[in-house]
Amino acid sequence: MSVKYKRVIIKISGEALAKDNGMGIDNDKLSFVVDQILAVKELGAEIGIVVGAGNFWRGRQADPGMNRTTADHMGMIATVINALAIQDRIERKGVASRVMTELEMPDVAEKFIFKRALRHFEKGRVIIFACGTGNPYFSTDTGAALKAAQVGANALLLAKNVDGVYDSDPKTNPNAKKYDTLTYMDVISQGLKATDTTAITMCMENEIPVIAFSLMEEDAMKKAIRGEAVGTYIGK
Repeated sequence: MSVKYKRVIIKISGEALAKDNGMGIDNDKLSFVVDQILAVKELGAEIGIVVGAGNFWRGRQADPGMNRTTADHMGMIATVINALAIQDRIERKGVASRVMTELEMPDVAEKFIFKRALRHFEKGRVIIFACGTGNPYFSTDTGAALKAAQVGANALLLAKNVDGVYDSDPKTNPNAKKYDTLTYMDVISQGLKATDTTAITMCMENEIPVIAFSLMEEDAMKKAIRGEAVGTYIGK
């Protein structure tokens, strides 16, 4: 079956890769995530990944007294650890990939350059984007929305720990209502926890549909890229 979205950015949280204690990288989870990504690539899609760092560092949650800029820079650097782990696992599967960062670290990864990223897509490489936006005070979700706009992605896929967007936290409220579809303004006006306001506003301004789904649901990522009903669709 053909894909609906030819080029996508997939946002993966650091927590999705974490061990049971919430820290580090669980090899089985990493393998599962990479298998899902490569299954989507086999459909013919161009894949960019933006990865968080919550399994290593959660900024001022770890030290409330820390300077925010310092904490955010530490978080950006931590995303590179996850990016390199994903790249290594992808390449061990025989697929070419590149890590591109917003902070310069030439011995480790390429600095993000727009035309170079497009060239990687044309060559069939999976790109893992690290360091968020490269600026403090912005989330990795906003980094994912920015990358989707920069590279002309057809959709932003939010691979989450829950199977979509709810009106309240389904982990604490058994009566929480799941939404199948939402508009960008629904998310903003109702303060829904799909992603942060900056990220959803950027997607709205650039008309990039957002699909939030459970990362651990088998084939959910494939369904999303085919345009099949899965998780929550956010658009105009």
